[in-house]
Amino acid sequence: QVQLVESGGGLVQPGGSLRLSCAASGSIFSIKAMYWYRQAPGKERELVAAITSGGSTNYADSVKGRFTISRDKAKNMVYLQMNSLKPEDTAVYYCNADMWTLAGDDDYWGQGTQVTVSS
Repeated sequence: QVQLVESGGGLVQPGGSLRLSCAASGSIFSIKAMYWYRQAPGKERELVAAITSGGSTNYADSVKGRFTISRDKAKNMVYLQMNSLKPEDTAVYYCNADMWTLAGDDDYWGQGTQVTVSS
């Protein structure tokens, strides 16, 4: 069974930093791309950052210059380093991965981790 598990969320003051981690496990043949999404209360889920198997990255305009996505291909992990956090970054952050697994080509979601930015 393939699963994604996020960790690293929590409460942080404005201007602070957090590092989110996401571990993919199970019958995985390859991971094509990995993503971080977030969903704030009353808002739609939005793409925050993406990283391809080749290491190319893309960011939402709202987080450019503050967030950095990276991955460890050997460990099937993706990270999101979040600096200069703002109250508007408060949301549940979800990991998503487009993978080839025993079940075929599909995308998978983690359960989410809460990030709260507040003084």
